[in-house]
Amino acid sequence: MNPVRKRRIVVLLFIVCGAGAALSLALMALQENINLYYSPSRMVNGEAPVQHTIRGGGLVVLGSLKRASDSLDVTFDITDGSETVTVHYNGLLPDLFREGQGIVAVGQLDDNSTFRATQVLAKHDSTYMPPEVKGALKASGRSEGGQP
Repeated sequence: MNPVRKRRIVVLLFIVCGAGAALSLALMALQENINLYYSPSRMVNGEAPVQHTIRGGGLVVLGSLKRASDSLDVTFDITDGSETVTVHYNGLLPDLFREGQGIVAVGQLDDNSTFRATQVLAKHDSTYMPPEVKGALKASGRSEGGQP
């Protein structure tokens, strides 16, 4: 085999191996840092990973909001019409946060019915609802306002 051709094959082989290694590292990093959306039904049914950062959302159950008097701790329930999950959050809630409204929270699931949120996102006007929440409500046969 010609030495020039042999050198080209070796260089091409190194480039292909390097690109493959870079692609596999990038995919591994993306897989570890992705946080998928889960509805309360999927959380209660055990489909959501425990102790892994995920997004969960639904409608805040009317009358479920409880604030601690001596700290920023807040507890409330979210539902998709089928199941309910309790959310614990320590921090300031968004100004648009209300009972009966759709929210999406980022955090970890402690067990199948307790969600520890690190961030709470509320809808920004009276017509917007996060697509994940809207899809979960539609799948459960409920309307956006929480009525069947």
